[in-house]
Amino acid sequence: MELIDTVRSYVSNYVFLDDRELAYLTEKFELRQTKKRQLLIAEGQVERYLNFIIQGLARKFFHRRKEEMVTQIAKENELICCYDSFLSGSPSTYAVDCIEPCTLLSITKENVELLYEYSPKMERMGRLIATQQFLSRENFEYDRIRLSSSDRFLNFVRNNSDLLQRVPQKYLASYLNMKPETFSRLKHLVKRPL
Repeated sequence: MELIDTVRSYVSNYVFLDDRELAYLTEKFELRQTKKRQLLIAEGQVERYLNFIIQGLARKFFHRRKEEMVTQIAKENELICCYDSFLSGSPSTYAVDCIEPCTLLSITKENVELLYEYSPKMERMGRLIATQQFLSRENFEYDRIRLSSSDRFLNFVRNNSDLLQRVPQKYLASYLNMKPETFSRLKHLVKRPL
């Protein structure tokens, strides 16, 4: 699939862009390739990019004492970024690294602002994407606190069964706010119909 088709497919969930608008949008992105375990941003750095994953997996995390706390795992057709740093220009409290080699479409805040100035449709698209990201995050955080470990695990498997084979168990356990031993114990539930 061509780059422009990938962009068209994603943004069509939010707005319709004609070929001229789509070309303008696409030229604002930078295509980047990463290696497995490559750090996209370290804690304390300023986030320069909002990243759309074309291929691969990445995780967002922070350190608590000596433990890594995973707060996001993003796969193909998803966004990953240290949003607070990206939007404010302040140092990030999070880090992002690649679980697998990644192909990313990345855009700077300056280019996001140029898109917003280009047309009200681009600004609407940005608002709708940001709203969707916020709602997804809010729902995930609510479930992370409200649900039992087994319910969190089952919900995750229902929606992301492909990640069980792609993501190291310790990252998944951290993401689901449980000990690796608990995660391992719950894996037997996968054999049951979901």
